[in-house]
Amino acid sequence: MSSMFHQYFLLAGKEFKRRKLRSLLTLIGIIIGVAAIVSLITLGQGLKNAIDDQFDALGKDKLFISAKGNALTPGLTIDAVKITEDDLEVVKQTSGIKRAAGLIYSTGRIEFNEIVRYNFVSGMPEESEDRALVGEANSYKIMKGRSFEKGDRYRAVLGYSYTEPTFFEKSIELGDTIIIQDRDFKVIGFLEKIGSPPDDQGIQIPLDIYASVFDTGDELGILIAQTDSGENVEFVAAAVEKDLRNSRDVEEGKEDFTVQTPQQLAGSFATILDIVQVVLVGIASISLLVGGIGIMNTMYTAVLQRTREIGVLKALGAQNKHILSLFLVESGLYGLGGGFLGVSIGVSLALLTEQLFFVFVGPAFLSIEINMFFILGVLLFSFIVGVLSGIAPAYGASKLNPVDSLRYE
Repeated sequence: MSSMFHQYFLLAGKEFKRRKLRSLLTLIGIIIGVAAIVSLITLGQGLKNAIDDQFDALGKDKLFISAKGNALTPGLTIDAVKITEDDLEVVKQTSGIKRAAGLIYSTGRIEFNEIVRYNFVSGMPEESEDRALVGEANSYKIMKGRSFEKGDRYRAVLGYSYTEPTFFEKSIELGDTIIIQDRDFKVIGFLEKIGSPPDDQGIQIPLDIYASVFDTGDELGILIAQTDSGENVEFVAAAVEKDLRNSRDVEEGKEDFTVQTPQQLAGSFATILDIVQVVLVGIASISLLVGGIGIMNTMYTAVLQRTREIGVLKALGAQNKHILSLFLVESGLYGLGGGFLGVSIGVSLALLTEQLFFVFVGPAFLSIEINMFFILGVLLFSFIVGVLSGIAPAYGASKLNPVDSLRYE
């Protein structure tokens, strides 16, 4: 039996060599579909890995409190429900909370070297302990210069991008003056590269000065809280929700704020990625369908071209099941061959994208891992697509009358 299957593979291989161009054209649909699916799923998983790594780096003892409807872009000022200094005080007094801090940001008018740009401006707490908490939660680290000190007023800490002549046709140096919302600010520090354009292009100023420049009063965009060591984060989050409901006078289930852990935030991002990924993979799967139709068409053509060969095989004693198996193996190999080339291209595209991310964005936003079980599953799936596409032509070939086949011209 194994020898017979060996012969099937040898005959299929000879047919591929005899009609190389036709075989290659047949594989294109499968190659494109498999390459697209492999690269999209691998990149999607790489983004999830990077998101998980980022939230793990925050630690599992953080809580993020923001206005309802603003959970995925916390800190951004919008004309909706507000989080304020009063809410920050409530959080600080909640049992299980070690420390808490607030920040806010919005788009501001930035001017330097007589060039105007619009980027995010953040209001950061002046207290070193509060600022350290915000820095931990956002991976902010000073590259050169210093951060704010108590009493600093019109001072600014700039993102990494401002050290390059990106926006203002010249790099900004420590001690330079930039204009934010028509106010002069002295540059006292630069942040290390994070890899996120909003962060690398952002500007930080003291929170009280931000309130004056942007006229936000006691409004805060997001509160970041750290739980006491050993506390259950979920329990503390529930306590914060209860205290905020009481202070804001809202009923349970009708909260106008959200309290989220890093795991919940990561899950929110992962859900969005899953939806996008399913849509893209669905579109890519159309190529697999087209590839399957291509294999079916090729196999029908092969049956017509090899009708006499089928007649000879039957005259020599080949049974219907042998002819059926021969053409099914051949169509399956079309699927497997296209799958192998598609996997190779898809993995290469994913790895190339990771390198481009590393160079142009940073290492923190894409972490590719090649899952061999997924690769083997894709190869098996492409083989099955090939076999299914060849069933109808193979069945037709197996039912040919040997006498009529030998007479076929």
